[in-house]
Amino acid sequence: MSETLRTELTSQLNTALAGKDILLSIWDPTGATLLAVAGQQGLTINRDKDTYEVTSKDSNGWKENVVGNKEWSIDNDGVYVRSHDSHKLLATIYEEDEPVLVKVTNQKTLTDMFGGLALLTSYPVEAPYDDAVTYTASLTGTGALVDLEDAEQDPEV
Repeated sequence: MSETLRTELTSQLNTALAGKDILLSIWDPTGATLLAVAGQQGLTINRDKDTYEVTSKDSNGWKENVVGNKEWSIDNDGVYVRSHDSHKLLATIYEEDEPVLVKVTNQKTLTDMFGGLALLTSYPVEAPYDDAVTYTASLTGTGALVDLEDAEQDPEV
């Protein structure tokens, strides 16, 4: 393998992210403690936009749309660790309907990735007969999802 090709492939591998390195954390209500959600296995950050149809008779038979509001949500799942402070806090947040400040980080590079204020809209616990007890936490953003990597590089933020 040529040295140029080796360098190029190595560079690509070094910039790829491994899902196992990405963590969801939540701030306690006082803002003093950041807790990584215990038992995490999967994390999905959903970013969507509304669209509105604006088709008219002169659209030549094609639907036309414009973009509306943006929204975000996070789906997180894993092994349920009831005794961990993060799951105690999630249970409290669910019961009290309070928003929570969340942060997604890359634990390998110690880089903050995303953050925002969210509502915990779903927090089921599943106990299958033949497997570990698991949880799913669905958080719906309220306001902007902040790209913390870009914010760190932008001196005006």
